[in-house]
Parts: sequence; structure tokens; C-alpha cells
Amino acid sequence: MLKATFYGHSCVYVTDGRHRIIIDPFLDGNPLSPVKADSIDVDYILVTHGHGDHLGDAIPISKRTGATIVAPNELAIYVSREGALAHNMHIGGAYNFEFGRVKLTIAHHGSSAGESGLEYTGNPCGFLVTMGGKTLYHTGDTGLFYDMKLIGEMNKIDLMFLPIGDNFTMGIDDAVKAVEFVRPKAVVPMHYHTWDIIDTDPEEFKRKLAGSGVNVAILKPGQAIEL
Repeated sequence: MLKATFYGHSCVYVTDGRHRIIIDPFLDGNPLSPVKADSIDVDYILVTHGHGDHLGDAIPISKRTGATIVAPNELAIYVSREGALAHNMHIGGAYNFEFGRVKLTIAHHGSSAGESGLEYTGNPCGFLVTMGGKTLYHTGDTGLFYDMKLIGEMNKIDLMFLPIGDNFTMGIDDAVKAVEFVRPKAVVPMHYHTWDIIDTDPEEFKRKLAGSGVNVAILKPGQAIEL
């Protein structure tokens, strides 16, 4: 069994009952998160890119818990320099961890960090995570791209986390097309409501996928879906 808990924005905590990972742990600065970073205890931290609303609290969580940050190479170098443990990866690469397999996908976005927000941290990514016999696709921040169809053809996606907020990422209509490309069993919309500029309606997203055969699970922060 795989349980994925949504903590708002793009943050997802995933466990198979033995192993614990968190993706894009933007918690303390996240107005929607029901938990704080100091309450998180995980084995691995997956970070899609360096922006503050995704890298978030990854470094202090890693320092406190000893959790390894899994990230694209340049971002992994950045967090290592800041004193965190890291496992460097890059787009198209996969690795078998003790909790399961992680493969990095492309994402069309940016990636930078540091006090100025302009320190280069490489390419952004999405994650294919196979854990507990299920495969989760967290797209990261991205626009729509046609290779999503290939990702869906090559992988049996049980659960997809997909941005719908527009402005910084794809909006609802493009997200609907992304679901049509990937054909996951279930999809959870993310990266919306956090601020007014991305305050889109997840119910509209759900209505536009009615009849698709895909389970659209709208999770409030703190709610979970089990597979």
C-alpha cells in the first residue's frame, strides 16, 4: 500500500508503511500547510527545482534528520554546499534506492536559489517514483509538453500530481490535456490557491475530466490518498 499526503502547494509526503519520503517540502513559508518543517521525519527528500516554494525547508530537514536530498545535479551540489546530504541525479537517469526507484523526467520551468533567488541550480525536473508496488508521477512545476504522452506510454502511472495554477505553470486546460497524455489511474491537482495569482478552481479541472475514467482526487492540505 502507498499513502500520499498532500501538504499544500506542491508538497507531498509518501510512505509505504516502512519508508518515508517528502517531495518539495515547502512548509514553514507555505500559508496552506497544516504542518511545520520541524515535525517532519523522513528518510529521503526529493526536490524538483531550486525555487523557494519547492526547495523550501529541504536543507534544514536534511540537517536535522539525516535525510538525503535527491535532486538534479547542480541543485544537489548547492544543497551539499549548504551542509545537507545529497544524491546527485539528472534528467532521464534513474536509481534504485532502498525505498524504491526514482527516475527524473523533464520539466519546462526554471531553477534558481540563494538569497538573491538568482543562483543557478540547473534544470528543473519531475519525478517518477516507484514505491510499494505503485508508480507516482510528480511533474514538478512545468508547462504542458508532448513527451508526457511518451511518459504515460512507457510507465503505468497509478497516481499523478499535476499543477493547475496557471501563470507560473500550466493552467487547467493544459493540465487536462496532460492527463489525457499520461492516462494515470488517479490525479491530484497541485500548485494552486497558495497565492491569489494562482487561485484557480480545482472543481473546474475535475469537471473537465468527467467521463475520462481518471479518478480526480481534490485533496485539502493534510488529506491523503491511498493506493
